[in-house]
Amino acid sequence: MSPASQLALDEVVRHIHDLPSLPAVVAELLSSMEQDDVDLHYLASRIARDQALTAKTLRLANSSFYGMPSKVNSIQQAMAVLGLHSVRTLVTACGVIGAVPPSPAVPLDFHTFWREAVATAVWARALARHLRQSPDTAFTAGLLHNLGTLVLATRFPAQYAAVPAWRHEHQDASVAEAELAVFGVDHAQAGSALAAHWKFPPAIQDAIRQQHCANAGGLALVVGLAQQLAEPSETGAEQRELAWATLALGDEQRQQLSQSCPLQVSDMCQILVN
Repeated sequence: MSPASQLALDEVVRHIHDLPSLPAVVAELLSSMEQDDVDLHYLASRIARDQALTAKTLRLANSSFYGMPSKVNSIQQAMAVLGLHSVRTLVTACGVIGAVPPSPAVPLDFHTFWREAVATAVWARALARHLRQSPDTAFTAGLLHNLGTLVLATRFPAQYAAVPAWRHEHQDASVAEAELAVFGVDHAQAGSALAAHWKFPPAIQDAIRQQHCANAGGLALVVGLAQQLAEPSETGAEQRELAWATLALGDEQRQQLSQSCPLQVSDMCQILVN
């Protein structure tokens, strides 16, 4: 990283501290990721105290995303049936999406932004199994992959309005290239910094930062491929075919993912994205 971009990132990090904090229970769940001995009953009771978070989490648990044979009626039951990792993933998703409210002063379509984030998260979870990564961690990394866009648009609205104009002037430019030209830092770097501020695990921070790297592997590769398959408006047919080729899946698996993921995205967006 050049000195100029480091200065830009330092400025972004200073503004990150002005962003709202995550709900206390989400922060508590994130800290539990590093613990070996977790009191599930205590965590379930903490989540249940937040009625709005609980209601959304249970709706997600009962959606097609998990395809449960019978209805889950409580956080305790969700933990028993789905496990801590899945419940933590769902609660975190609800908390993150609600943490930064939309503002008319911000040059960002929040509805579209979060729909694309959820789509990448769903695809990342589905692809993780094929790339030997944790599906729940992949879902969270996918959901957060463009978090830096939120940072740049909400903390620097005037400058961010210049990003689409720069792309228009440079027809083949990517969003990241435009952000680097305008800010000296792109959404991957800014997003990784926010993930660190919110105390997400280092693996998720690294995946966000490395998602566009040509030689990315592991979790970053999952997120990069998920984004290419989940956001057809941003990626061309050639890039999508390259993503499928990298996955090296059979026609049946490819068709199954192409059918199931959009349905799951639709279900989750109805619950998560108002």
